[in-house]
Amino acid sequence: MLPLAYLREQPDKIKQGLARRNFPQPEIIDELLEVDQQRRSLQSQLDETLSKSNLLAKEIGSLFKSGETEKANALKDETATLKADSKSLQERLQNTEAKLFSLRTQIPNVPDESVPSGNSEKDNEEIFSAGSVPDLDANALPHWELAAQYDLIDFDLGSKITGAGFPVYKGKGAKLQRALIQFFLDKNTAAGYTEFQVPHLVNEDSGFGTGQLPDKEGQMYHIQEDNLYLIPTAEVPLTNLFRNQLLEAKDLPICLTGYTPCFRREAGSYGANVRGLNRLHQFDKVEIVRLEEPQNSRAALDLMVEHVKEILQALELPYRILKLCGGDLGFTAALTFDFEVYSTAQKKWLEISSVSTFNSFQSERLQLRYKDKNGKKQDVHTLNGSALALPRVVAGLLENHQTPNGIKIPKALIPYTGFETID
Repeated sequence: MLPLAYLREQPDKIKQGLARRNFPQPEIIDELLEVDQQRRSLQSQLDETLSKSNLLAKEIGSLFKSGETEKANALKDETATLKADSKSLQERLQNTEAKLFSLRTQIPNVPDESVPSGNSEKDNEEIFSAGSVPDLDANALPHWELAAQYDLIDFDLGSKITGAGFPVYKGKGAKLQRALIQFFLDKNTAAGYTEFQVPHLVNEDSGFGTGQLPDKEGQMYHIQEDNLYLIPTAEVPLTNLFRNQLLEAKDLPICLTGYTPCFRREAGSYGANVRGLNRLHQFDKVEIVRLEEPQNSRAALDLMVEHVKEILQALELPYRILKLCGGDLGFTAALTFDFEVYSTAQKKWLEISSVSTFNSFQSERLQLRYKDKNGKKQDVHTLNGSALALPRVVAGLLENHQTPNGIKIPKALIPYTGFETID
């Protein structure tokens, strides 16, 4: 959420920023400020009423002690009125606070000033590309056909067990998955990220803290009986490790990584663009998360981008980096860089990582703060990125490294797979 102080002090700047997101309800800012004013007025009235009530209670006690019972009883009627008034004010205040909170949750993060305007992914800005697209044989196959040919992934078996979007990995396909997970974790820990194993189910507070709830509940699998959610990404449990905490400046930065399966309903996703590994309901991903002091968060974002670049270069894959425009930016993000691998057989780009900074948007929801060097409480800045999501990386590896004699494994991966080719 946006801090209340920021909303009060710079409403016009916020509206201008949200306009680059094409936010359809700028009037909600004015409504929020009006409700906030009502809340502060009610709080002032309640404080004054409670203060009067306390003073009267003391006065009544003194009158009883001095034997002035008649005066004391006369004042008791006044205290009864004040108690009724305070109860009414408390109820009104609670309702106003609930409305204020609801309004705040409906406002997305303000884009960074460098975020380009735009309506959709077509308006994203390519800022970097690397690697050469291989000149494949005329008979080159898409990854789902390669997976079948070399008996790596069984999509039909997954559909039989669970449903579409839940593939079964077999033989060298399973080993390739495990190798990539270990490779990514080793690269992350070597870069200073501490590895965590975290739960794959989270409660509502965790989902709210990182912004999946209430914005994306339709994309999450919900276990109604226990009111728990299957995680859409390790970002959720990793960041929530620090919910409701007050850190010290010396604790920062905090750098985390973790492997988890991820679960996404992806409601309404159909068609050729979701064939094979292009879009799944369950997939594996290794995540990186950083908690930073505000003045260091942009530099930390650049470090994360460079880190993902190094991993992709080691995998010998052609890729590009896009800066997302306002219209394609996620609800909680202030600035996002998407990494895409070129699928040579499909002749299109596949997103395999998003690296984002949220500034203080998540920490407001998480109640995550730190004491700066002057002892003042400040919001922590949170960042996260995929390093990396496996399905489309596997698709890229299979398609871009295929030869008439099999699929070559990148040199950096061979110590992890134990084999040099899939044939």
